[in-house]
Amino acid sequence: MKMRKLIMTTIMIAGLALIVACGDEPQNRPDGGWGSAPKVVTQRIELRPLVDEIEALGTAKANESVEIRPRISSLVTRILFEEGQFVEQGDLLLELENSEIVAGLALAEASLSESRSLHNRSRELESTQAISASSLEALHAQVKVDEANVEAARAKLRNTRLRAPFSGRIGLRRVSPGSFVNTDTIITTLDDVSVIKLDFSVPETFVNVVNEDMKIVAHSLVFPDREFSGTVASIDTRLDPVSRAVEVRAVIPNGDGLLKPGMFMTVDLQRDRGDVLLAPEQAIVPEGSRQYVFVVSEGIAEKRRVQLGRRIPGYVVVSDGLAVGETVVTAGTHKVRDGAPVESFDASIAVSGTTPDGR
Repeated sequence: MKMRKLIMTTIMIAGLALIVACGDEPQNRPDGGWGSAPKVVTQRIELRPLVDEIEALGTAKANESVEIRPRISSLVTRILFEEGQFVEQGDLLLELENSEIVAGLALAEASLSESRSLHNRSRELESTQAISASSLEALHAQVKVDEANVEAARAKLRNTRLRAPFSGRIGLRRVSPGSFVNTDTIITTLDDVSVIKLDFSVPETFVNVVNEDMKIVAHSLVFPDREFSGTVASIDTRLDPVSRAVEVRAVIPNGDGLLKPGMFMTVDLQRDRGDVLLAPEQAIVPEGSRQYVFVVSEGIAEKRRVQLGRRIPGYVVVSDGLAVGETVVTAGTHKVRDGAPVESFDASIAVSGTTPDGR
C-alpha cells in the first residue's frame, strides 16, 4: 500500500512537470524586462518509513521421508499395506520367505543348548579338579559363541519382516508377492506429511531479519488464495560463498494434507529500516560523480550537493545534504540557477486536490 502511494505521487509529479514545461514561455516583466522567474514544481522532504521486502523461494519437504528397502535378499511372501494407507510406527508392512533362516535359528539354538549343558556339567567337576581350568574356559567361550550365533539368526529372522520406522503415509507399491528383492530394491516409500519442512534461501543482507521461532507466511501457486503459516525452526550456520545466502528451514503444520513434498513455495520477508529521508528521483541533478538538488527557500533556489543511499521506485534515500521540512525542485530543474528566484508550485498540494491559494 505504501509503495502504491509512492508510485501514484510520482505519476502526479510527472503530470505537473508537463504542465510547467508547457507553460514556461517568456513573459514581459512588469518593469518592462523580458522573462519572469521560472516556474518549477517542488516537493517537501519528509521522513518516511522504509521497509525492504523480498520474496524467498523454497521447496516443501516431508517432515520424515524414507524409501522402504529390505536388508536381505529373499522372496516376497506377504504384502500387508495398501497404497496411500496411513500406518503407525512399528506396523508390519511386508514379509519375506524365511524357511532357511528359521532352520538356521533352530540349529543355532540346539548348539547353544548343548554347549550350555556341557559347560554346566563341567563346572560341577571343577571342585574335584577333574577338569582343568583351561578346558572350562574353552567350554565357556563356546557358550558365548553359540549365544552370538543365536542372536545373529534371530536378527536375520527379524529382517524378513519389514515394519514402518515412523508413522506416515505409504506411497506406491513397487513389488508383488513372489518378487525376488535385495537390498537395492525399493518396496515403497513412507512420508510423514503432518508437518512440512520448507527450506528457503535468504540473502546475506537479510540474515539479521530471520531468527529461530520467527513466524512466517508461505504461499503456493497451487493454492493462490491460501496462506500457510509456519515457524522458523533452524538457520544454517554458514552462508553459501557463491550466492551469499543462508539456508533457513521453517516448519508448517499440514493437518489437512494440502501441501505435498516437492511443492514450490514462496515466503515474504520484510526488514524495517525505520524512518528515512526520501527524495523524488526527478529532484536529483547528476554532475559527473556528484549528485545535487535545488532547495527552494523564500522563492530562491539553492544548489546543494547530497549523498544518496538505496533507490526504490520513484524515490531515493538521502543520507546527507537535506533536512526534514526542506523543499526541493522536482520538475523544471533545467531552468533553475543557483541563487536565482523561482516561482514554485507545491506538488503535495496538487496531489491533495487543492491549488496554492487554497481553492
